[in-house]
Amino acid sequence: MDKLVCPCSSSTLLIKRMAKLKLDLHDICKKGYLIEKELNRIIFEAVEKKIALVEIIPGKGSGQLKKTVLRFLNRPDMKKLYHRIDKDRDNFGRIFVHFRH
Repeated sequence: MDKLVCPCSSSTLLIKRMAKLKLDLHDICKKGYLIEKELNRIIFEAVEKKIALVEIIPGKGSGQLKKTVLRFLNRPDMKKLYHRIDKDRDNFGRIFVHFRH
């Protein structure tokens, strides 16, 4: 939570920042070695910056890239960094990772 001081009074307002990071894997899906690197980068960036939500787009395709992303996120070392995962029920090619800071 960030604190903002109201210039018109001495009261302090608490505002929860709702920010989102987005990772589109379409461009790197053919470069397997980059997938894990980018997933690591986006998860640690969210933790470091206290971002509430990460949207990962593996795309629809055959579903193999989505499985790779889910396996990565379910690793014990990654699982301890976030609160929960939601698979978009309206868009098969999108995963949301929620953080609780």
